[in-house]
Amino acid sequence: MFKLNFARNADNLKKKNGKPDKSNNAQSGVPHKKDMLPYVENTSKTLTKNNEIANDLFIKHDVKRGLRNANGTGVVVGLTRIGAVDGYKINEKNEKVAVEGKLFYRGYDVEDLVKNCIAEDRFGFEEISYLLLFGDLPNKKQLAEFNELLSSHRELPVGFARDMIMTAPSANIMNKLARSVLALYSYDPTPDDLSIPNVLRQSIMLMGYFPPLVSYAYQAKKSYFDNESMHIHNPLPALSTAENILRMTRPTGEFTKLEAKLLDISLMLHAEHGGGNNSTFATHLLSSTDSDTYSVISAAIGSLKGPKHGGANLAVLKMISDLKKNVKDITNHKEVEKYLIKVLKGEANDGSGLIYGLGHAVYTISDPRAVILKGMAKELAADKQLLDDFMLCDFIEKRAPVLYKEVKGTDKPMPANVDLYSGFVYNALNIPIDISTPLFATARLSGWCAHRMEELIAGKRLIRPAYICVQKPLDYMPISKRK
Repeated sequence: MFKLNFARNADNLKKKNGKPDKSNNAQSGVPHKKDMLPYVENTSKTLTKNNEIANDLFIKHDVKRGLRNANGTGVVVGLTRIGAVDGYKINEKNEKVAVEGKLFYRGYDVEDLVKNCIAEDRFGFEEISYLLLFGDLPNKKQLAEFNELLSSHRELPVGFARDMIMTAPSANIMNKLARSVLALYSYDPTPDDLSIPNVLRQSIMLMGYFPPLVSYAYQAKKSYFDNESMHIHNPLPALSTAENILRMTRPTGEFTKLEAKLLDISLMLHAEHGGGNNSTFATHLLSSTDSDTYSVISAAIGSLKGPKHGGANLAVLKMISDLKKNVKDITNHKEVEKYLIKVLKGEANDGSGLIYGLGHAVYTISDPRAVILKGMAKELAADKQLLDDFMLCDFIEKRAPVLYKEVKGTDKPMPANVDLYSGFVYNALNIPIDISTPLFATARLSGWCAHRMEELIAGKRLIRPAYICVQKPLDYMPISKRK
C-alpha cells in the first residue's frame, strides 16, 4: 500500500479553494461560453408541451407502457435458460396470485447455492459466475482453472489506472466504470470479433478487471472531489472477488473473514435476475445489433445506474441516513413510525413519498434474496454491535407495508426487497456509499455476460420494437411567416 500523489492535467483538473473549479475560466485559452441556463429554462417549457402524450391515447392504441401488461405482468419478449424469477402465479381469470418468491440460476434454487457454500465454508461468487456463463456447476478442477483465469486478469493493462482513471476522475463511480469499460476496447486486439470464444475471453477478462476498476475509481474520486487521502492497493491473485474489493477500498486493506463472506454472499445474490430486468434487457437489446462487448456492458452499467433500477440500493442508504438525522433514538419505534408516515406524505427524505427497500415488480410475498441476506445480516449485526440498526430494518420491513395501506390506501404487496438488507450490510461493512451501486454492477456482470452470449447464440435477430406516432401532420411554414 502506498499513498499516491499525481500531477493533474492543468486544463481539466484545476482546483479552487481546495475544491474542483467548474467555472468557464478553469480552462485557460478557452473562450467564454454564454450562460445556457436562461435559454434552456425558457425553451424546455415548449419542449415539454410538444412531448406530452395524453394517457387515453396509450389506452386507445393498447400500448404496453413500460412493457407491462394490464395485470402488471411483464410483456414476454424472449426466452432464456439463464435465470428465472418466480414471484406470482396467473390464475384462470388472468389475475396475479401472490406466492413466496423464488430465484433460480440455470435451474438451481439460489437458496441451495448459497446454503451449500456457507456449509462448506468457501467463497461462492466465482462458482456462480461459472454456472451462469457455462450452464453447469463446475467440479473442483474446472473451478480452479476458472479462478486462475480470473486471477490473471485482476491487474489492469499497463498505464490504464493512471491514464484512464486517475487523470480523469468522476464524482460518480458508475459513470467512471462505464467510461473505463469503453476505454478497454482500445486495449483489445480483437474487440469486434463476435465469435463465442472471443466474447467469452472478453467476459472473463472484464470479470477480473471490475474490482480494481471500481476501487481505483473510488480512490480517485476521494482524492479529487473529497480532498481525502488516496490509498492504492494492488489486487492479489490469491484472493476472491469479495476479498479483493474489501482490500482495495479500505485504507489499510484489512478485513475479517466474516466481512468477506458476507460480501461474497451479497455478490452471489445480485449476480442474475432473469432476462426481464432493465439492464439485462439492455444487454440483449445491444447484443442483438452485433455491437461489441465493451459497448454492450457499458450500456448495461448506464441502465443499472438509474435510481429506478440498480440505484435503488443507494436510495435505501440515503433514506436510513436521513432517518437517523431526524430520529434521535432509532429504538423508539413510535418516533420511527412518525418519520415513515412523513416519508409517505412526501414531507421527509427526498419528497418522493416512497419508503425505499420495499416492494418489487415481480415478488409479491417475499424476495428470496432479502430473506437469505437478512439471516446473514443478523450475524454481522451481532459481530459489529449493530443490532439496533438491524432491528430498525426489521421494523421497517414489518410496519411500513401497513403504513402504506393506511396512508396511501394501496393493497399492493410490499415485501422487503434485497436493497433493504444489502443497504444494512454495506453500512455494517463500512463500504462507501459511492460504490454501493458499482458493487451491484460487479455482481451483475456475470449475468450480463451470460445473457449477451445467449443472445448471440440463440437470439440472432435484431430487436426492433414498434412505436405508434400520434403527431398529426402539419403544413410546412416558411421561416419568414413563423412567429
